[in-house]
Amino acid sequence: MKSTSKHSKTLEAAPATAEDAVGRMATRPVGRLLWENCVQTIASVSMFGFYALTNAWFVSHGVGDQAMAAVNLVAPLLLLLGAMSTTVGAGGATLLSRALGAGDERAAARAAGNAFTLFWVTAAVTTVVGLVFIDPLLDVLGARGSLHEYARQYAVILLCGSVSYTGFSSLVRAEGRVGFSTRMWIGALVVQIALDPLLIFGLDLGVSGAALGTVGGQTISAVMSWWFFFLRRERPYRVRLADLRPHAVTLRTLVGIGLPSFFANIGLTVLAVLVNSTLAVTGGVIALTAYVVCSRLQTFAVMPHTGMSQGLQPIVSYNAGRGLDARVARTRALALRASLVYGAASAILLTVLAEPLVGIFVSGGGAAEEARFALCIIAVGGIVTGIAPLTAAYFQALGRPLPAYVLTIGTLILLKAPLVVAFGLIWGTHGVWFGLAAGEFATAASALLLLHRADRRAPPAAPDPPAAS
Repeated sequence: MKSTSKHSKTLEAAPATAEDAVGRMATRPVGRLLWENCVQTIASVSMFGFYALTNAWFVSHGVGDQAMAAVNLVAPLLLLLGAMSTTVGAGGATLLSRALGAGDERAAARAAGNAFTLFWVTAAVTTVVGLVFIDPLLDVLGARGSLHEYARQYAVILLCGSVSYTGFSSLVRAEGRVGFSTRMWIGALVVQIALDPLLIFGLDLGVSGAALGTVGGQTISAVMSWWFFFLRRERPYRVRLADLRPHAVTLRTLVGIGLPSFFANIGLTVLAVLVNSTLAVTGGVIALTAYVVCSRLQTFAVMPHTGMSQGLQPIVSYNAGRGLDARVARTRALALRASLVYGAASAILLTVLAEPLVGIFVSGGGAAEEARFALCIIAVGGIVTGIAPLTAAYFQALGRPLPAYVLTIGTLILLKAPLVVAFGLIWGTHGVWFGLAAGEFATAASALLLLHRADRRAPPAAPDPPAAS
């Protein structure tokens, strides 16, 4: 670890805005700091959830219900791309925040540069492999018959734009620049929402227009991040070309910390494929359409949980790097409480407003009835949905990936997937909905057990420094 004097010189040399953004993570009251971070990260990710809803609405009304079902079948591909970006983002952000906390700005720059390189390479490989095997891939995802062509159009465009899939907002937040991270999300959202109606309705491009709108918004975010890391002056460090060169130790640590995020997204992908496959057998198009509606609404509902995890990460990582264990523990406790309160509130709202919310996407018939029932059941599991990802983010922020592995891939294999399959075999389509809710409660219980065991083994926490006025 570098000396405190070097850290002070680094911050003094940086512009005041960079000093304030980085230094406040160790001095501001934890509750206020977490609130400020989470308000902006929740707003950012909720924008993505809002876009998911509007995108589904445009496709449903501009192309048709079958097109919307086909787009949802391609959702696992989006989750795969998201898995790659969150893997390098979570690993890179943890290394970056801890390096800044220790006063080592060159290690921070190397972590950011290697995160960019790793994502660009994996995205390029994914694009090539995905385009070569596009038809077998869509068959595995369940896009057959009339759904195949819609799904193919959507998937091909997404694969071609995969290199711009992330703007690395997690790395921006890692140095305390939450405001710029939020502007990146806003820019992407505005472009996406503007392009969707223009391309789908105005130019009659159908699902291809929806995909082009998505890629267009992502590109705006990516370009903003490139400017921020490579050109902007008011920062505590600058990413140089040398920092893009693969560094074995950095990459190994980055991947080790970030892989739980990859498995979390892969787990969502596998679970989505499993649910779609089960529903295709038990309920056909009606059940699949109901799941599209519920998954879009649930995506929007869980975004604040994601925002809480993102808001927690830089605070925990930076203060862990400074050895301020009491601030780390306080951040975790406040985030968990907020997650439970929000989960309960969102479950009540989704249940009470199930009919009008479903009516936004489907106007009536069997699909609407099934979607209303499914939403009420899935919403109950939403009470504790945020506990496991928040706990996994906490362990990743500390550079302890093993518990996060357990909460991502372990709970999928041992809890979520078996419950969905077992309940589906016993009770059919309704059993799938109950299996999804039961899986959330079982996973949350596992997360709390891991936290309890970690606390019993932890040394006494170091006291907080005096809070800034």
